[in-house]
Amino acid sequence: MYYQNIAKQFTYFSLILLLGSTVYSCKNVENKKSPEPKAETKAEPTSKVDTPEGMVWVEKKTFLQGAKDTDNYAMPREKPAHWVTVDGFFMDITEVTNKQFKAFVAATNYITIAEREIDWEEMKKELPPNTPKPHDSILQPGSLIFNKDVNAVVNMENYGQWWTWKTGADWKHPDGPDTTIEGKDDYPVVHVAYQDALAYCEWANRRLPTEAEWESAAQGKNTNTIFTWGNDAAKLDANANTWQGVFPTSNDSEDGFEFISPVKSYPSNSIGLFDMAGNVWEITSDFFSVKYYSELDTSKPIVNPKGAATHFNPNNPYQVEHVMKGGSFLCHASYCASFRISAKMGVSVDSGSDHMGFRTVATPDMLASKE
Repeated sequence: MYYQNIAKQFTYFSLILLLGSTVYSCKNVENKKSPEPKAETKAEPTSKVDTPEGMVWVEKKTFLQGAKDTDNYAMPREKPAHWVTVDGFFMDITEVTNKQFKAFVAATNYITIAEREIDWEEMKKELPPNTPKPHDSILQPGSLIFNKDVNAVVNMENYGQWWTWKTGADWKHPDGPDTTIEGKDDYPVVHVAYQDALAYCEWANRRLPTEAEWESAAQGKNTNTIFTWGNDAAKLDANANTWQGVFPTSNDSEDGFEFISPVKSYPSNSIGLFDMAGNVWEITSDFFSVKYYSELDTSKPIVNPKGAATHFNPNNPYQVEHVMKGGSFLCHASYCASFRISAKMGVSVDSGSDHMGFRTVATPDMLASKE
């Protein structure tokens, strides 16, 4: 599935281009939303099930999902904002780490998509008709990595200037076959695709969060803020691993890290969750549809939404995509302001990169069923 991954992932990164090129043009898009409900945030009893190690309880609450009125970077797919009520659940305090993923692989002998041999006949089923077969030298297992040696960019529309398909890149070799994760147990695992994340969840008795659950957790004790720490954009560098300087040629590392960072390198949000903004994108269970919010009935709060019924992305019509949230160490206000809670992008089910990971959730019912 790896030439497929190349095609898919470059399409996925074209959405970053779309975000960067339209971020200012979206400022005047009307953002209609339903009136704020009177529902109060309430804790749910958790006495039946103890909080699992490494997780935190996210209380049931009603909050505003999607773009906020004062968010000048919001994209049309984040609008209109709408009130949702989400039941309580447990969430991982951090992204799944290399150490945790290593334990899963050791127990199951699982092989990630980025490590698997390629089946061209299977691959071309999800590519545009009559896509020519690439040379065998390209049809090799690997993944996308950020090109750290970009010195100049001729055209910001050519995102291939800062992305490289690296044969031999996978979760154990994040920058290529000659690299390792030795000494990086506490870094988020990367180069994992949606399908890989599901396999981990099945082993761990967890599941991926819905987009609404993810936003509920990112809000923490808040219900209507742009960022996971509040509304002050000036606090970004102190609270998230993102890009400073000129993207993609110069990263000033004012936040302490040039690229990916260990988990818990920045303060947690108000309920103890780390890295809900920046560092690595996080996969959710929802289908990615650019028209999902616009088709909702926002006259009253939506209870436990599960996302769009099907995927829809005119920029990538051939592949099934899921929503990913939170942005990454590559996000910058001038190009990809996806460190906002409402920001979202789509990623196909078999695509991974060096700036995408995941975290898991569990409900009391899930945990009780295993006791």
